[in-house]
Amino acid sequence: MSLTYAILSILIDAPSSGYGLAKRFNPSVEGSVGFFWSASFQQIYRELNRLEEKEWLQAVSVQQENRPDKRIYAVTALGKQQLCQWIAESEEMAPIKDDLLVKLYAGHLVSDQTIVAKLKAHRQQHQQRLAIYQEIQSQHFQNPQVLSKTLKFQYMTLLRGIHYETGWLAWCDEIMPLLK
Repeated sequence: MSLTYAILSILIDAPSSGYGLAKRFNPSVEGSVGFFWSASFQQIYRELNRLEEKEWLQAVSVQQENRPDKRIYAVTALGKQQLCQWIAESEEMAPIKDDLLVKLYAGHLVSDQTIVAKLKAHRQQHQQRLAIYQEIQSQHFQNPQVLSKTLKFQYMTLLRGIHYETGWLAWCDEIMPLLK
């Protein structure tokens, strides 16, 4: 996947400034794609310019008092068509690239305590992320059957995150006794 489609997926719901869009890539912001896709400010602004040149986005300048004008980006009909076409395409399974797994693979070279410390630190991070997801679920998705179509699909991505984190924690709990 490319940043192109992440940007279009966000802007299809509502026009936004580049800054507002960039905030949606921050994983500490609710409703963020930052939980499953990352991009820097520079990458986002570069891509916004490219998408505007391709006429997939249209920008309108808005004057601000005591500040430079800001540009509000919206998806064009062509941009929506491209996004829909991309959604319909088949995708390949994403390859796993995980530094921790490579380190575990060669973990026999260091003490078990070194690996246990790493696993405990990672476990804590995954537990914290799971708590964030569960809080979002309890605040915004208590009754998934009555959600709008848009929110149902956002809920599906949240559920994927919850299942990922619970799976990671279960795996960690299963392997820790092997190291004690």
